[in-house]
Amino acid sequence: MSLFDTRVPAVVLRIDRNPFHHGTLGAVRSLGRAGVDVHVVADCADSPVGASRYLSRLHTPPPPGASPADIAVVLRRVAARIARPAVLIAMDDACAVAVGRARAELGPAYLLPDQPGALAERVADKAELAGVCAALDVPHPETLVPDGPAEAARAAWRLGLPVVAKWSRPWLVPPDGGLRSTVLVRSAREAGELYRRAEEAGSRLLLQAFLPPGPDRDWFFHGYADRSGAVRAGGPGRKTRARPRGAGLTAVGRWTPNPQVRALAERVTAELGYRGVFDLDFRRCGTTGRYHLLDFNPRPGAQFRLFTDTAGLDVVRALHLDLTHRPLPQGAPRPGRTFVVENYAPLSALRPAPEGRELAWHAPDDRAPGRALWALWGRHVSARLRERLRRGDARPGAGAPARARVVRQASAPPGDRTGASDRSDRSDEDRAGSH
Repeated sequence: MSLFDTRVPAVVLRIDRNPFHHGTLGAVRSLGRAGVDVHVVADCADSPVGASRYLSRLHTPPPPGASPADIAVVLRRVAARIARPAVLIAMDDACAVAVGRARAELGPAYLLPDQPGALAERVADKAELAGVCAALDVPHPETLVPDGPAEAARAAWRLGLPVVAKWSRPWLVPPDGGLRSTVLVRSAREAGELYRRAEEAGSRLLLQAFLPPGPDRDWFFHGYADRSGAVRAGGPGRKTRARPRGAGLTAVGRWTPNPQVRALAERVTAELGYRGVFDLDFRRCGTTGRYHLLDFNPRPGAQFRLFTDTAGLDVVRALHLDLTHRPLPQGAPRPGRTFVVENYAPLSALRPAPEGRELAWHAPDDRAPGRALWALWGRHVSARLRERLRRGDARPGAGAPARARVVRQASAPPGDRTGASDRSDRSDEDRAGSH
């Protein structure tokens, strides 16, 4: 007899148009293997996800930049087609925020964790998260939210260059506008120029002190807070390879016991009253050894399948079991297990893994997505190369011999030169950054 109530389908929701979002495939496989019908509301036209044998049905997603109200309309339409209550799994921050706002109206059609609707939005907002950490006395990068270009320049000097610049609500950043959700700013002038694009970005700019990356410093914790608030499934992991290096998504991760990271994750979720799946990112200070909470994602992380225990439980399965009032099996952790995203770390996917490994795309029982990946990835890389060449040819003097470009740091704003002068005296504890 199945542990799962297979009468209850799952709806996996993602508005992000990234065709290589392997977390979506992980959710489809995890529940599909358990016998659950999995519906996906996402753009999978050019994604390997659409080839999975465990996908029950694809539904048209909301358009890019859809408002929370628009997302709720699409979810109600999908619910009418399914015609039975379903477990809803938001796979990106925009969807998690939209579901939180519309929780009351979605409740009859979807099974959702019981938590305040504003909480997901509060923790996903990078500026709000800084206040949450301060209130809970959780280490977090020193964060300043300027209210003008000149103040942004002064804030950069105060924190000590380089600094990390983030848009507080990264899900609002237009995908084709040339803005990135997080960048490393190396001059006060650059900070001021970036502030001037706040209206385009759709949210506030915040500046954070930079904590340098290094070996054994980037960590994450995935978990599921059940109806009682207890953290089930998941665990702590170490990011061993990132893309881009030092500040990007996890290309290779390892399940690594870490009592400090676990204790921080359990304390934060308990004090907030959080319920549901979460993904936290930490960076360890090389000087003090303290772990700074960098991001709180109110949804499954893309590499959540790393934390599959001996009973086959992961955070997505825990969500379905708990919301359908089924007991969660008691499995044992599998430390040393690795997760590899093949298109970002192909050599790591070929190395021996005596303690177990899960690949993002390739699976013996679901081969089609792995086969589709390389054709799609090849086209993606070729298109990127052509775009770079086109931009290079379009630059003035592209055919002329290259000349060295000299970049000089601007002077500190008047009356605020302390940030640069005392930077060498500050510990890594004070210079925190992005994951």
